[in-house]
Amino acid sequence: MGFLESIGDEAGELWGDGKGPLLVTIAGGWGVLLGTRMVYPVLLPYLRESFDLSLTVAGLLVTVLWLGSALGQLPGGVLADRYSERAVMTAGTVVVALALVAVVTAQTPLVLFAATALVGLGQSLYPIARITILSDIYPGRIGSALGVTMATGDLGQTVLPPIAGALAAAVAWQLGLGFIIPLLLAVGAVLWVVLPAQTPTSSAVDSLSADSARYVIAELRRSNLLFVAFILFLYILIWQSFTGFYPTYLVEVKGLPSSVAGVLFSVFFAFGVVVKPLAGAAYDRIGMRRALVAVLVGPVVGLASLPFIEGRWPLVAVTALVSTMLGSGAITQSFLSDAIPDEIQGTGLGAIRTASATLGAAGPVLFGSIADRGYFDEGYLLLAAILVVVIVLTLRLPERASKG
Repeated sequence: MGFLESIGDEAGELWGDGKGPLLVTIAGGWGVLLGTRMVYPVLLPYLRESFDLSLTVAGLLVTVLWLGSALGQLPGGVLADRYSERAVMTAGTVVVALALVAVVTAQTPLVLFAATALVGLGQSLYPIARITILSDIYPGRIGSALGVTMATGDLGQTVLPPIAGALAAAVAWQLGLGFIIPLLLAVGAVLWVVLPAQTPTSSAVDSLSADSARYVIAELRRSNLLFVAFILFLYILIWQSFTGFYPTYLVEVKGLPSSVAGVLFSVFFAFGVVVKPLAGAAYDRIGMRRALVAVLVGPVVGLASLPFIEGRWPLVAVTALVSTMLGSGAITQSFLSDAIPDEIQGTGLGAIRTASATLGAAGPVLFGSIADRGYFDEGYLLLAAILVVVIVLTLRLPERASKG
């Protein structure tokens, strides 16, 4: 009963004082954007066939998507510090919608890659503004609020990919992405109407100048956050490699039909709907180190056993085991939000996430290259080994963040 009462109290704090509609709007937009991004792995077999792409080049396409999602986070953070978060988040959804129009009408690989990069750039405007506005709305409960928001992201990643896969199989892959365009435009309109209007404010970082860069780096070094950024880079490398090729792996190595692979891929994110709020609440209660280790131990076992597992239900079990790593984002990003000084919060978060995600974006193309050489299974063993390194490094982290 105590556990249920705790959940009820937490939900009441998140919903009360008129905060609920803001949280639902922010989380809903994030869910549609993440669902859009995770449609790509499901449609990758169709894209390979339509544009005659090898596994390595298909991995490069996913890398371009992730790279675009990384590069815009630093300018997005600067804009979030200086201007309206509502405007930044709305602009991001509209850019993604327009980019998808270019993707579904692409006739050449060059156009496909360019439009995909624009999809990533549009998405990159959203995440930092989402964190900074949530930290203002929920001081002291950023872990729980961010956990709910990220869980909604997983809900989008659970629902949209199988719909896209079904539409691609029944009609054409273009429809698998095209049906999301009106959803994104609707999200942009709701964000603009529901979120509060904000006026430009003074900031310690108003531009991407050399002096601003030196100031931000000095603050991050003083907070010992570069070490956290390295851990985040390793995790992103693992996560993007796994998600970028898991449906393809299930089809080409495990012999599952594309429709079943798409559903199993959605199961991975469905577990995240439960894991992320729990992980965020765990951060608020027991701190960074213990919460992060708890969500990363299972994925080591899951990734290491994946090459030796056959059959649909054993694969469901392994997928569930690996899915607990989805909780790490709610933990690490809450820690970063708490640790970075308020006056550079958006810029600092943008700098760390841009650097970590940009380097981590190399994961899919490297993993695709390994798979192209006949080492698909060995690739997952390598990911398990890297995750062990992440856990060892995590043990050096403090439980609680301190600003500056």
